[in-house]
Amino acid sequence: MLLLSAGRPAVDAGDTAWLLAATALVLLMTPGLALFYGGMVRSKSVLNMFMMSFVSIALVTVVWLAAGYTLAFGPDAGGLGLIGGLDHLGMHGITPLSVTGHVPTLLFAAFQLTFAIITAALISGAVADRTRFGAWVVFVVVWTLAVYVPVAHWVFGTGGWITARLGALDFAGGTVVEVCSGASGLALAIVLGPRIGFRKDAMRPHNLPLVLLGAGLLWFGWFGFNAGSALAANGLAAAAFVNTQAAGCAGLLGWLVVEKRRDGHATTLGAASGAVAGLVAITPSCGSVDMVGALVVGLAAGVLCSYAVSWKFRWGVDDSLDVVGVHLVGGVVGTLLIGLLATATMTGGPEGLFYGGGPGQLGKQAVAIAAVGTYAFAVTYGIGRAIDRLLGFRAAEDEERTGLDLTVHAETAYDHGVLTHGTSLPGRPAAAHHPDRSTLG
Repeated sequence: MLLLSAGRPAVDAGDTAWLLAATALVLLMTPGLALFYGGMVRSKSVLNMFMMSFVSIALVTVVWLAAGYTLAFGPDAGGLGLIGGLDHLGMHGITPLSVTGHVPTLLFAAFQLTFAIITAALISGAVADRTRFGAWVVFVVVWTLAVYVPVAHWVFGTGGWITARLGALDFAGGTVVEVCSGASGLALAIVLGPRIGFRKDAMRPHNLPLVLLGAGLLWFGWFGFNAGSALAANGLAAAAFVNTQAAGCAGLLGWLVVEKRRDGHATTLGAASGAVAGLVAITPSCGSVDMVGALVVGLAAGVLCSYAVSWKFRWGVDDSLDVVGVHLVGGVVGTLLIGLLATATMTGGPEGLFYGGGPGQLGKQAVAIAAVGTYAFAVTYGIGRAIDRLLGFRAAEDEERTGLDLTVHAETAYDHGVLTHGTSLPGRPAAAHHPDRSTLG
């Protein structure tokens, strides 16, 4: 442990080392998400899905350092717990000597940045195959400031009303990341409308090994996501780590049981989706429930989310890659179950209904879900409509049918530089006899 100077809080070397690693793990989740989503779409839009995730890394980083961090984590403005102040605009006043808890504030800001990045990137799965790239760029910037930043302050920020005033529990972002991205994805899917061929064409994933690789990287990164939220290398981080593993496994098994019983087959896509569902649900509760609770949370999410992904066909809302069915539903499950399964051993005080705590905590969790979900949906819907009116949010019909990889990015995942049979991009050689693989999947 190093004491920086008299009167300053101490920086703990172990805590700092762990949070550095956790930050890198969470950042890795966004490329993992790109692989996960890229394998799930048809082959003609693979690179577009990659680009939507990777450009989110760049955009959110710039927005976060310029204004997002201070609005989310600056001193509460107005004393209402709604938004942070502008004290650290452009990271003003934060130096290598600044400390948050027992880690450098710059590291804390970077860790929280990685949460903002993946939350924005998650939304892209709801509107896959049909989104104009330029409109997506504008959306990510506006959405980060108007939706993610206020919600992050409500839950994670000093004096935020959901945690400091309401008393709801959310250890690593069940509301901030999962409910927020799921509700926002639902709103944007409604704004853009369904893909051409929705309910008629199969639209199967084009590359399941890619999906499983992406799911594996997400699972790996989730240990940084959840255990890193302890902001220390301690027993709470270890408990969150074990709970994360337990819930991911239970979610995987729960989804496969449903698939086998309902469809007669346990699939690789189901295994990947079930693991993600369990990991989503344990995100808010990994610091509140014991290992048995984690297994219950993961299993419940795996079962419920496996049914929820089919709701889009009943309602006619084309949530392309099941952001609503997995992240919104999984986030709601995990956040609500805190009110039933929280233990004082983990929380240091509040307990769930099943552990003698009464119904109060369950009610607080429900209010937090309703507030975040309603706000995220309403504001995202407004942003989406405004961008659609000003710029046009949805790709043209011919672009969607041909595939966004070619029409937007002028390349494909297979034949770089080839537009059609024998037709090359300017300055690139033609490849006359390549099959048109953009029609596969």
